[in-house]
Amino acid sequence: MNGKLVAVLALFLISAAMSQGMTLARMATELRCQCVATHSKFIPPKSIQDVKLTQSGPHCKNVEVIATLKDGREVCLEPTAPWVQLIIKAILAK
Repeated sequence: MNGKLVAVLALFLISAAMSQGMTLARMATELRCQCVATHSKFIPPKSIQDVKLTQSGPHCKNVEVIATLKDGREVCLEPTAPWVQLIIKAILAK
């Protein structure tokens, strides 16, 4: 009986350790900048499906503007580009 109890307990501990590791791995990817490089060339608004604005914080020191295009691609936009600032103002006004 003790052998079964030890085996069940060991299995439980291994399972808990693995699930904790997955949680830490997910947190590590969420606690960093999403944009490695930014795109400043004009993109026609009709080809943009959605825009996500992420303020700077503990995860990243940069403001990030990520546009999802209608073809499914995600593009990091340069927040200081004049046309991107117009998009940000329009989003914040809503």
